[in-house]
Amino acid sequence: MPNDPLIISVIDSHTEGEPTRVVTSGFPLLEGESLKAKLEDFRTNLDHLRSAVVNEPRGHSAIVGALLLEPFDPSNDCAVIFFNNAGYLGMCGHGTIGLVRTLEYLGEVRPGPVSIETVVGTVTAELHEDGSVTVRNVPSHRFKKDVSVNVVGYGDVAGDIAWGGNWFFLIDKHPFEIGPAAIGEMTGFTAAVKHALAANGITGENGAEIDHIEIFSPSENADSRNFVLCPGNDYDRSPCGTGTSAKVACLAEDGKLEEDEKWVQESVIGSRFEASFELVDGKVVPSVRGTAHIVSKAELIISTEDPFAFGIPQGSPAK
Repeated sequence: MPNDPLIISVIDSHTEGEPTRVVTSGFPLLEGESLKAKLEDFRTNLDHLRSAVVNEPRGHSAIVGALLLEPFDPSNDCAVIFFNNAGYLGMCGHGTIGLVRTLEYLGEVRPGPVSIETVVGTVTAELHEDGSVTVRNVPSHRFKKDVSVNVVGYGDVAGDIAWGGNWFFLIDKHPFEIGPAAIGEMTGFTAAVKHALAANGITGENGAEIDHIEIFSPSENADSRNFVLCPGNDYDRSPCGTGTSAKVACLAEDGKLEEDEKWVQESVIGSRFEASFELVDGKVVPSVRGTAHIVSKAELIISTEDPFAFGIPQGSPAK
């Protein structure tokens, strides 16, 4: 007799165009006395389910998964582990906005503050009456400024290395007019930059991989327009919450953005986040506001009789 299939319940949303798939039930229990320990159990013993949830044939390379968990601190509303087609994310801005709207859909939260445990620390959010969500991110900072790397086919490319919950290489000078028509070319360029950084041993702090590449250009409708290459080599349809946070940290350090001043970041498809920051103990703490919409509710059926039960791997290997 065949084994009964594993049934995993999910709710899908998009935040300014970028999809989030929240796993609400059916996932095996993770072992560990901290969220980081649970992440390691996930990575070590259940990585095939990460692939099953977000990769084809059930998903696609742009989906970010969010495993909803009980918080370790009962004063928080929930805990979450973010993941995608290539591995695991410390924090995800658009995913947090999608998660908050999902919790609202489930009747777990109402307009007001929401406290969420993530692998990189507790993040607070505010669900507004109009359905938008403000995420108060972890402290963000620039690690190195004007780092130059030789990129095959493009020559020397300069950028800032900054942390906004994930590690970014932020590039202002490039040959592209950012918009949907250039997505293929920009994907090739940013993927080449990412490869060059790794090949030359250029990292974030403590040797951390720089797994997001972000380029900027002026915008007629916002303070800036961006294109972000995510781990797994797909692009962010939203303006990228952690990428916007990293940018805000750089602007603050350069004196180009004042505390509580609004900064509007437009995405490659024209959606927008509104960002600002406050200084807490001398550290830049960014806030990012955007809107998510629930788009579907489903049960994923994972049968061992299916040759692609655990997904068709995409992008780079899982970390």
